[in-house]
Amino acid sequence: MLPAAACLAQPSPRDVEFFEARIRPALVKHCYKCHSQESGKVKGGLLLDTRESSLRGGDSGAAVVPGKPEDSLLITAIGYGDSSFKMPPKYPLEEDVIADFRKWIEMGAPDPRESGSAGIINSVIDIEAGRDFWAYRKPQPVSVPEFPAEAWPITDIDRYIYAGLAEAGLEPVADADPATLLRRLYFDLVGLPPEPRQVAAFVEACGKDQPAAVAAVVDELLASPQFGERWGRHWLDVARYAESNGRDVNVVLYPEAWRYRNYVIKSFNDDKPYNVFLTEQLAGDQMTSPDQQKRAQQIIGTGFLAIGPKNLNSNSEQQFRSDLVDEQIETLGRAMLGTTISCARCHDHKFDPIPQSDYYAIAGIFLSSDTQFGTYSSVQNRHASDLIELPIKEAEHAFNPSSGEELAAKRNQLDRAREGMRELVRERRQDPARGNRQRFLQLNRVIKMLELELGTYDENGKPIAHAMGVTDSVEISDARFLVRGEIDLPKEPVPRGFLQVMCDEEEMNPLADDSSGRLDLAKWITSPDHPLTARVMVNRVWMHLMGNGLVTSVDNFGSTGSKPSHPELLDHLALDFVADDWSVKSLIREIVLSRTYQLSSAFESTAFNADPDNALRWRADKRRLDVESLRDSILAISGTLDLDPPYGSVVTEQSRELRGGGVAHIDGLEFTSPHRSVYLPIVRKQVPDLFGTFDFADPSTGVGKRDTTTVPSQALFLMNSDFVRAQAEAMAQRLIDNDGITKGQQGVAAFYLVYGRPPSEEETRKASTFFKKSLELADGDPEAAYLEALTNFCHALFTSADFLYVN
Repeated sequence: MLPAAACLAQPSPRDVEFFEARIRPALVKHCYKCHSQESGKVKGGLLLDTRESSLRGGDSGAAVVPGKPEDSLLITAIGYGDSSFKMPPKYPLEEDVIADFRKWIEMGAPDPRESGSAGIINSVIDIEAGRDFWAYRKPQPVSVPEFPAEAWPITDIDRYIYAGLAEAGLEPVADADPATLLRRLYFDLVGLPPEPRQVAAFVEACGKDQPAAVAAVVDELLASPQFGERWGRHWLDVARYAESNGRDVNVVLYPEAWRYRNYVIKSFNDDKPYNVFLTEQLAGDQMTSPDQQKRAQQIIGTGFLAIGPKNLNSNSEQQFRSDLVDEQIETLGRAMLGTTISCARCHDHKFDPIPQSDYYAIAGIFLSSDTQFGTYSSVQNRHASDLIELPIKEAEHAFNPSSGEELAAKRNQLDRAREGMRELVRERRQDPARGNRQRFLQLNRVIKMLELELGTYDENGKPIAHAMGVTDSVEISDARFLVRGEIDLPKEPVPRGFLQVMCDEEEMNPLADDSSGRLDLAKWITSPDHPLTARVMVNRVWMHLMGNGLVTSVDNFGSTGSKPSHPELLDHLALDFVADDWSVKSLIREIVLSRTYQLSSAFESTAFNADPDNALRWRADKRRLDVESLRDSILAISGTLDLDPPYGSVVTEQSRELRGGGVAHIDGLEFTSPHRSVYLPIVRKQVPDLFGTFDFADPSTGVGKRDTTTVPSQALFLMNSDFVRAQAEAMAQRLIDNDGITKGQQGVAAFYLVYGRPPSEEETRKASTFFKKSLELADGDPEAAYLEALTNFCHALFTSADFLYVN
């Protein structure tokens, strides 16, 4: 057991966020009725409404043993591991909820609650005082620090950074050399390595005019179609993109989710203004355009709200909708506002000035909307849903169009199935004992399958395009305030609206009764004066380019998050972002053209001792390739990467007969593809092994910044992976087939391909020794022996730190 001091230590912001989002709501919903001071019930002597009482446990022993879920009676109880000891006694918890409790205890059971803090109380949040917090004040222009013309800074970004360094008595390290800088730019902007010829040309151009050379390369990369694939993937992390439901019914697939993925990629390539990008994802169905292609994109954008995991097995329609809305609010808050809104579902937010009533003000907006994700009713899916028909025709090569004869045959089959169903119903009415349940279920499934498939085509047999998304409900209404977030404890309705702490007086007017209010919500979030929207996105962009955000807790700008290291710079960038028509490409260009971005990653002891986290930006952070860049680079270097984007998704192809969404054998999905990794199928709980090994974002929850681990399993994977071995052989063959490279130059060429630089003298000596010994020990065909040696050499380069890290 962990020492008591460790148990009661102040939890980290991330730990608090996990507790507030996953653990506290479950405790309130499932445990407080029998184990809280407020309920007046203390069954088994166990209270679970404070940190101390949870650790202390009840009559049977410790409920929570930090770090040891197997020793924690809470896990035994909720897992129904003891037939005489089940909590809750009337129903088992979902597997995902149990998994969250297990993970929480493994984390050390971080718990920010204090004694007497549990339960529902009247709101005592002072909204006006809350507006004094830095994140809820509008960004304000601050004079840019001034320095002599000959000083280090070149851009305004540099001046803000240098002012902080000077105040700390520090100096930045030297600039990165051209080859290192080019490799960094390529990976940051398009997620691929530069070709040797591009490195040589850039180094030569830098010798003549480096600022012009850098600007030219940046503009070229921003205009590349690979830019959207790289930066779109960053947003897909935040949007928890996946092509299956996850949770306890992961086998329910989302065959149309890929349209949202492509929409995001296209939006970044087109440099769609960020405020428009957000508006389309919240309320694209309520926008208009005479261009049907644009109109389709607006509708597809609302897939942001539809692609999340859902409790499809829930017995209660009301509970299902409440949980669905909660997931949408949580994703919206973290992705767009850097705010954990859903912490206020069961009680006033414990740390930020968000009363519970504000949560239900936003919940009413989404409860007045219909989420259409396209699944049909089944034993594992109690919540059927349609898809949205798009105002465009499906591409001819997406699905084979059906002939008139085929459609007629399927309509006849559907008529026969319906007649069989009616016959079963008549038989049961005449004699209930004759009811054939198995036949009923079989016919029901056939009917729904045929209805879905026939709905895929128009009367001429042409495929109809569908998408996941959101539309307004027929009935618009406010959400009822739920005591402790429980659907069976409703109070008065809460007028639909926004978060008070971020609103001006004119923004707090009641919403119209003839629409959900999603478009109003989008306009409020994308207002140029909103205190968080631009800051949050600017911070995300800075993080992806620099390694850490100016606010390191990129999804949490609240009181439990981090304070900005350079608040004036953050506001300067946010104001510039809005003034520049919310252009993400312009923002990226401004950052990468700064001298701050172009620093080397060299170590300097004095600066390191003063600022080990590099918060002051005295050097560039050395960063490991994310898994997509790793895989795509291996394919690119081996010469097997296909840069043409595929149409659709493997998930769509595998579930063709389940057009509206359905159950399929996920184990049958193939994750092999020569295309970029962003186009691989993302099935919740079953990401490719390479992705799981190299810290891919959890697609069940929005992730602003991925974890970056260095563990032995990563090296072992690269050494033993059939995929990596096959690509090493392809790279070796590429070198051999290149008539412009002699056998003696192939090792050097391999260094240029993998590292973007020539080998050092020591590396050249070791490579020469390796080839000599390999060929001396080889038997048989000399050409085959050389291919084997060169393959082993290329494989070794793929597993090296110089390849895995960007300086």
